[in-house]
Amino acid sequence: MAEKMNVESFNLDHRTVSAPYIRIADRKVLPAGDVLTKFDVRFTQPNAAHLESETVHSLEHLMAEKMRDHTDAVIDVSPMGCRTGFYVLLSGDHTPDELDPVLESTLQDVLDATEVPAANEVQCGWGAHHDLQGAQAAARAMLDERLTWLRVEA
Repeated sequence: MAEKMNVESFNLDHRTVSAPYIRIADRKVLPAGDVLTKFDVRFTQPNAAHLESETVHSLEHLMAEKMRDHTDAVIDVSPMGCRTGFYVLLSGDHTPDELDPVLESTLQDVLDATEVPAANEVQCGWGAHHDLQGAQAAARAMLDERLTWLRVEA
């Protein structure tokens, strides 16, 4: 067996997962007793497909902005470097069942969007690097598989 690594996702066998899915990637209890829950929200099958860079960037803006309309627990929404999904960090002890309707509503907001929030030179480090249609196509594909989100492995 390989040595356990410090990064949780490096210990995940990416060959056995079946995207799209939502899974808890980490749960931390802070010294004062506060809890953080980090979710792996996987849009595409690792090592088989990925999201285009502009699509990821637009989804990041849209999800970070719109998810906060559905829960006040959001701390961060961050894209994965492999471009297969996002990490969603929430304050509190949460389950994938609790994130499921929040993600569904957020992705519906992505479908309804007419522009990418803060996609400009003032509010973004690469304001021209966006693709609303790509983000909407990825959101639609994810929503189409909603019944599988809570099943991580095939």
